[in-house]
Amino acid sequence: MAKNFLIVDDSLISRMMTRNIVIKLRPDWVIFEATNGTEAIALCQAHPIDLVSMDFNMPGISGIEAAKQILQVRPATRIAIMTANIQNAIQAKILECGLAFIAKPFTDSKGPELLKALGE
Repeated sequence: MAKNFLIVDDSLISRMMTRNIVIKLRPDWVIFEATNGTEAIALCQAHPIDLVSMDFNMPGISGIEAAKQILQVRPATRIAIMTANIQNAIQAKILECGLAFIAKPFTDSKGPELLKALGE
């Protein structure tokens, strides 16, 4: 079943890598991209986004704050926070918010992990 998948990351390279990995695994999905949390929230208000991969550290609002605002608009959206900051406290904060955690760097081998974390 086709899904709307949003990639949120201020790094163009990270967005391209995530896009390529997801397309390999789910070629029928529609991919959206945002460079920061504010853009992500706007896209989720304008489109029925099902799944989100969200960078933790971005200019402006954090990935967690953006995720919280997205869930207010679209509570059924599944969101995974992706970060190289793998400290236990950060992971716990992400999980406490009901979000999935994926460690960066995001590589081909982590594609199935992302899908599983998002319930796919």
